[in-house]
This record gives sequence, structure tokens and C-alpha cells, in this order.
Amino acid sequence: MKPTHFLLPAALTLSALLAGCSGNVEPQYPPKALQDFSPSATLDERWSASVGDGLGRARYPLMPLLADGTLYAADADGLLRAFDADSGDTRWEVRFDTPLSSGMTNDSARLYAGTRNGEVIAIDRDDGSEAWRARVSSEVLAAPQVNSELVVVQSADGTVTALDRLSGEEEWTYSSSQPSLTLRGTGTPRVIEPVSFVGFANGRLVTLDNRSGQPLWDMRVAVPQGRTEVDRLVDLDGQPVLSQDGRLFVTSYNGRVMALEATSGEVIWSRDESSYLTPLRVGNYLFTVNEASHVLALDVDSGRVLWESDALEGRDLTAPAFVDGKLALGDYQGYVHLLNATDGSVVGRTELGGDGISVPLLADSQRLYTLANDGELAAYDVETIDD
Repeated sequence: MKPTHFLLPAALTLSALLAGCSGNVEPQYPPKALQDFSPSATLDERWSASVGDGLGRARYPLMPLLADGTLYAADADGLLRAFDADSGDTRWEVRFDTPLSSGMTNDSARLYAGTRNGEVIAIDRDDGSEAWRARVSSEVLAAPQVNSELVVVQSADGTVTALDRLSGEEEWTYSSSQPSLTLRGTGTPRVIEPVSFVGFANGRLVTLDNRSGQPLWDMRVAVPQGRTEVDRLVDLDGQPVLSQDGRLFVTSYNGRVMALEATSGEVIWSRDESSYLTPLRVGNYLFTVNEASHVLALDVDSGRVLWESDALEGRDLTAPAFVDGKLALGDYQGYVHLLNATDGSVVGRTELGGDGISVPLLADSQRLYTLANDGELAAYDVETIDD
């Protein structure tokens, strides 16, 4: 069964909303069957391990974190394990007294993760011990983000909270209006020293001054349209991508892919394309996966489509990772796909299984790390097949 990306009020399902009764609902984009191809790359498993019970029935976005040769991975029940990224050996593991619900971020000394009951936990990277714990407004699904002074976290209710990075004390909060129905997920802020770029479920992108939490500019990326609440979903669930040349790239559901001037919010280009995933910039390419699981390569300067692949349509792809000139994506059946980044052709594939893959893969040089929904963690070496 394909997972849904929606989180609805009163624990309703999308099927119940659309059908009003029990029974199956035909997906808008039925998954395409996988086609044979001539592989030019292999995915060789280096090691695998188990991370507890995985992402849980709700498929919490517990994306692993790779930092300085250590891979950190958690399950939805509060288990956190640190692995040697090369060998897969466990360096330490801890179990928290509260379920984790977000991916992690890090600085040189600590990890930061969110919980289902609306807390942020700072964790020592060396042994997993808890440094501090702070309360925020609601459940945390987006990985907390850091700069030299702050931990900035966006909660499921649309509130952004800035905490002191050393102590966890609250510095400021910013709240936005939330529509009655949103996608299951929360936008992840892009945090740099002076500002935080934050996307919301109401279709707006806001730049906040990190000294005070006051907005510097605010713009609408997606406009609600249609007659039903589902049609009017306009969430900005992907994390904005900031390039060194000062351009900001954002995606939105039922909205647009856009390039903006980060300092002013001025639109450089936009393209109608519905996506709830974080885009990926590599050189002159901006890669994005739309709601139909078409993979697109856009020109970063103009937004022009350089190529589009529908080979994996309807397969609920993850956001793309880049490895050795290829895009790596997981899907709802647990396959890992490799696409040639220059033309979108499928060049490699392996099956992890594990009840599917819903969090993005991690790439490091010629290696991929992937966490399946059931908690199976695996490392793959990507090798090119010589002609």
C-alpha cells in the first residue's frame, strides 16, 4: 500500500475525507511498474543494521544524520544509535523517555532533535547523554536548525521558536496562521547567522531577523485555489535552498518552484510545479521531484526544464541526493534508484525493502546511506560499470 503524505484533523485519513466511508481510493498517480534497463552503475551493500522499530505507523520523518564519520539514526520510540559510518559498528546507543519525531542536526559538540510532545533535546555527540531539553509550542516534525548562537525550530502548529544553543532558553517566537488542513509535515527553516528563511503551510515564505524574530520580508509563494480543502493545500514543506550567490530556491505544494533574491525576496524566475520536497542544487542544475514523482532538472538561471523523467511516476519518491554524478532516490516499495544527472535515464537500482523508504538518502562521496521505514539502515557503495 502506498503511504499518504497528509496529516488531517482529528486523526482522519485522506481516504475518509475523500470517500466519506471505508474502501480504497484510487491514487491520483498510480505507481508505474519498473522497467528493465541497461545498468551502468551498481549499488553494493557495505553493511546494514537495525534501528529499533523504524519510523512508526505514522512514518515520522526521522532522517539520519552523517557527521565526521559517524552516522546517527533514531526510531520513533526514542532509540538513538551512533554508527561508525565506514564499518557499521555501533559506537553508542541511548533510549529517551519520549518518542522522537524529527530528523537531527548538529554542531561540533551536540545533536538536536524534536519530539512528539513538543520538546527539543540537545544530545552530546560523544556518548548520547542529554545536555538540555526545552519545551516548544507543539510536536516537532522538522529537524531543528542551528547557527552559532541559536537553535531554530518550526513546530507543527506553525510556530517558530529560537532557543539559546548552549542553554536551551527561549529567545523569541514567531507565529503564523495555519489552514485547517495541511500536508503531513512541516517546513524546515534555512538558518544562517543573521536570518532564518521559513516556509509555512499557508503558502507564505518569511525571512526572520535572528536577533528578534521580527519578519524582514514576507511573500506568498502559493495561492490557495479550488473548491475543496484538499485542492487548496499550499504547504511549503521542503527546506529552502540557499546558494552562495545569494539566490534562494523554494518549492510549494499546488504552487511553484521559484528562485528568489534572498535579501529582498524579489522573484528571479518561477515555474508552476507542485512539490512538497526539498530541491537540490548541483552546479547549474536544480533538481526537484513533483507530486507525481516526476524528476525534473531545471536550469538555475532561468527555470527552464533541461529534462524530465516520468519513469518513476507515482512511486512516492524521496527528495534527491547526489552521488558520483547521479541522483539517488528511494521509493514506497523500498527500491533505491540511480538516475543519470545529465539526462534523467535510470542507470542503477537495488531493493532495500523494509516497508518502503520515505526519508531522503544521505550521500558521501561514492557512498549512500538509507533508512527504511521499518528501521533497516544500510550503506551502499556506488560503482560505475566499465564499458
